[in-house]
Amino acid sequence: MKVSDIFNIVHNALEAKNHGRKISQKSMAEQLGISMRTYQDWRTGKAQPIAARALMQMLGELDDDEIVRVVHKIRALDEQSDSK
Repeated sequence: MKVSDIFNIVHNALEAKNHGRKISQKSMAEQLGISMRTYQDWRTGKAQPIAARALMQMLGELDDDEIVRVVHKIRALDEQSDSK
């Protein structure tokens, strides 16, 4: 699987969670703190962020329930940083 496939799967999942409403690449890039061009390059496969590939490989080593725990911990850390 290519990194661009992963970005497209997650982007589509976020749109589905958003009741099918489209999320622009510009909006997604802003949420990630990157340029729209960078996000477009990730989605089309023109650029492949090495960290994303490494992270996906690491997550691929975990069972589903372990992945859910990791995501919950990441959310908790994100909420803590938002409240500061």
